[in-house]
Amino acid sequence: MTAAPQAAVIAIDGGNSKTEIAVVRLDGEILSTTRTGGHRPHSIGIDAAERELRDAVDAAVSAAGSPAIRGIGAYVANADFDVEERLLRDRILAWGLTPDVQVGNDTLALLRSGVDHRVGVAVVCGAGINCVGLGRHGEVARFAAIGTITGDWGGGFDLSLAAMFHAARAEDGRGPRTVLAESIARHFGRDTALGVSEAVHLGELDQTRLHEIVPILFQAASLGDRVAQQIVERQAQEVVAMARVALDRVGLHDTEADVVLGGGVLAADHPLLSDAVRAGIAATHPLARVIIPDLSPLMGSILLALDRQPLDTSERSAVEARIRASLLHGEHRRAGTIPVPSTQY
Repeated sequence: MTAAPQAAVIAIDGGNSKTEIAVVRLDGEILSTTRTGGHRPHSIGIDAAERELRDAVDAAVSAAGSPAIRGIGAYVANADFDVEERLLRDRILAWGLTPDVQVGNDTLALLRSGVDHRVGVAVVCGAGINCVGLGRHGEVARFAAIGTITGDWGGGFDLSLAAMFHAARAEDGRGPRTVLAESIARHFGRDTALGVSEAVHLGELDQTRLHEIVPILFQAASLGDRVAQQIVERQAQEVVAMARVALDRVGLHDTEADVVLGGGVLAADHPLLSDAVRAGIAATHPLARVIIPDLSPLMGSILLALDRQPLDTSERSAVEARIRASLLHGEHRRAGTIPVPSTQY
């Protein structure tokens, strides 16, 4: 007699640069993981983005031994509006793997990776910047987070452009001196920062490589370069502003609450940035606790998918411990790298 297939969930954590997928048995055993490109339907089109995601999910399910799928939790970047979440959910439902499909922004997975409950605030800063807040009575705070036209600044790509802006002005005399000009030029093998700009403009240097400037920026700031420090300070102010507003909007302004930080820029835990963020949040919300999780948001996606399964409290604790141990010994610790820049308006 053929044994019944194992029951499992599929967890999807999709950022701008990469998407991680895990097939996890209900007892917490990770049956398979896979990785594909970032979820960027605004850049490559919804059809192409869905095909890439579906191919990766099919590969993960096959590698897991084709278990019976009880639920799918997909938490992805660039699902910033309700209509985008509904569209992706409808497409995943059409795959016919399970009727239990939940889709949300990747900030939700970040929040769940840092807290044991669905209450608190999460700020993600990778290629772009975004934030979500969840209150104790169902309150939700969200931001559109599609770039300049929605008031957003402070992702890795914004930091790179700011560094290039000040490097160019330092070279031609419009701005103060900064080591960013020389450092950026040297990194890309050019004589000047203007040479880097020219190479990008002429297509000799792929614009996506500008994310490589972010570590240069933080190094310059740590060495005392005032221009670099001002850029980092501005970014800290943006993170604090999002967290502050989200805490207030969901009723967590005068109570203990968690603020979870993630994404390549914040996960790197640069002292100048992290300390400024902690100080800024403490100034207005002294009871808030700032957390940088030790695991990637894939952990949060898995937990969100399993939260909907019929497990009792003791089972959930054991399952979560098993998943955490597996991920800690795998390749899913938080990483301080800057994702590929997304299109910003």
